Amino acid sequence: MNLVCPACATTNRVPEARLHEQPVCGRCGAELMAPKPANLTDATLPAFVAHTDLPVLVDFWAEWCGPCKMMAPHFANAASQLVDVRFAKLDTEASPQASAAYAIRSIPTLILFRGGKEVARQSGAMSAGDLVRWVQSRVAAQA
Repeated sequence: MNLVCPACATTNRVPEARLHEQPVCGRCGAELMAPKPANLTDATLPAFVAHTDLPVLVDFWAEWCGPCKMMAPHFANAASQLVDVRFAKLDTEASPQASAAYAIRSIPTLILFRGGKEVARQSGAMSAGDLVRWVQSRVAAQA
């Protein structure tokens, strides 16, 4: 299984049976399956979503956005519950190219990627329970 390091964007091959053994990046040593959202940038987002074999849920947010701040702990909670989905956050102010590339018009916006392709999108803040149900239903629909 391929996992892209959120820190250095290196693609790492990890046996599926060892995914839950806290694998680290062979290049920089960062955790590959941390039970918390990874912070992505314009530079790391494309490789992260394109080369990670697991589903990837990206939260497009901004520091000034009240609903984004309100949803952040719920997003982190959902990340700890859905260990077979990679959760990531992208600050739209710091990464305007990614925001433009994915036509982000409102925040927070969640995009679920599978195999490098967008498979679902949701705008607006959600609770942890709603996030988990939404992701599970979209992942199941892609299986």
